[in-house]
Amino acid sequence: MQPIHLYNTLSRKKEFFEPLHPPMAGMYVCGPTVYGDPHLGHARSAITFDVLYRFLRYMGYQVRYVRNITDVGHLENDADEGEDKVAKKARIERLEPMEVVQYYNNRYHDFMRMLQVLPPSIEPLASGHIIEQIEFIKEILIQGFGYEVNGSVYFDVEKYNQFHQYGKLSGRVLDDLRTNTRDLEGQSDKRNPFDFALWKKATPEHIMCWPSPWSIGFPGWHLECSAMSIKYLGETFDIHGGGMDLLFPHHECEIAQSVAAKGHETVRYWLHNNMITNNGQKMGKSLGNFITLEEMFAGTHKLLAQAYTPMTVRFFILQAHYRSTLDFSNDALQAAEKGLKRLQSAAKAVSGIAVQPSVPVSPELQKYKEEVIDALCDDLNTPIALAHLFDVVRWVNSTVDKKGAIHPDDRALLDMLLIQIPTEVLGLSDSDGHTSDVETLNGLMEMILEARAQAKERKDYAASDAIRDRLAALGISVKDTKEGVTWGRFKK
Repeated sequence: MQPIHLYNTLSRKKEFFEPLHPPMAGMYVCGPTVYGDPHLGHARSAITFDVLYRFLRYMGYQVRYVRNITDVGHLENDADEGEDKVAKKARIERLEPMEVVQYYNNRYHDFMRMLQVLPPSIEPLASGHIIEQIEFIKEILIQGFGYEVNGSVYFDVEKYNQFHQYGKLSGRVLDDLRTNTRDLEGQSDKRNPFDFALWKKATPEHIMCWPSPWSIGFPGWHLECSAMSIKYLGETFDIHGGGMDLLFPHHECEIAQSVAAKGHETVRYWLHNNMITNNGQKMGKSLGNFITLEEMFAGTHKLLAQAYTPMTVRFFILQAHYRSTLDFSNDALQAAEKGLKRLQSAAKAVSGIAVQPSVPVSPELQKYKEEVIDALCDDLNTPIALAHLFDVVRWVNSTVDKKGAIHPDDRALLDMLLIQIPTEVLGLSDSDGHTSDVETLNGLMEMILEARAQAKERKDYAASDAIRDRLAALGISVKDTKEGVTWGRFKK
């Protein structure tokens, strides 16, 4: 089994990832908080760890892949105050919180299928593991690293830091946190402002709460991952991943909780994918500059020059190393679209090349194979792997142009390099039903809106309104603006 080198965020250097005997790898990835439609940032994290999952399996590992869904405890300001994000959405929409969770969880899964992201082995919900989280808090309290005040339980960072190093993942120093963290209104129950909640007593209006030994309340956001990762992967597992924005405080707090409860670190490798930026600024919900995947596939966002298929978006994401920032632009997406077509065209062209046993085996193809695998073993370097695949594309095109023939072994290598690796490891499907559905919907909408425009030109406003109303009944909104007509699906 070829060794895989992964960059370990904890040690900040490339470590040797030892093959396991038997080759079993446990991988835990922080999934979405389900209160809104998935956007490009969600896609990058999901695709990054999907490729890692695919590649580990391709290399012979058995992988237990756990990806959680946060449906409780993630408050508005990512700390310990404010309203629960799911509960807030439920209140605004006048729905049960679990209706919100189910709706956006279904939406997330739909878009992940379009992007060819494989489902994890286990996908636990935070709300389904309240008992485990309560038991975890009890362990922390027994070890003396937590304290209860007025029905809420907090983690004592100051005391923990006397015995262990708080901040070792992110490089934070507690003295700096002490200097730069100010007391905020509503945090007076804490001994120190940088302490974090393990359990919060619910206010009377809070609609997502459970009984506990301390109060009727809900778990802190950081707690769920410690409890669920250990439940499904054991007290020591291989890989914990997530977006760079989770490194602090979320993953830092996870380490502290787990060490406090179990007496040792539970994760061997911490991997973090970087952000997608828009003009150098992080793209995300909080900044209002994000593009949802639905807008990407339909081409309805004002920043988009056209609609892009799920495979184009996936190829665009794979063109940057997962630890590098990836800047959004239409030019980059259009280049990705062309690159993907070149790769797919070369894969189809292979079937037209004659196979002759008398032709010598090509040493170049063997070299390209080794370079592709070496790039993926080198901290999942997908841009370098793609560059070597395009070396293969040029080799194929040159052979076709010269009407050359290839040895049967080379044909098998080409199938591996241009079909097996792109589809099984990189997840780049040639065509799929989801992509066709998107393209079909866009084409149909163009025809319908053209018919509506013609009705308005004839001043047949009844027909124009009837088209709009029929679309609305199907869940599609049509808006007339100064810039033209826009359409999109209604949000629930």
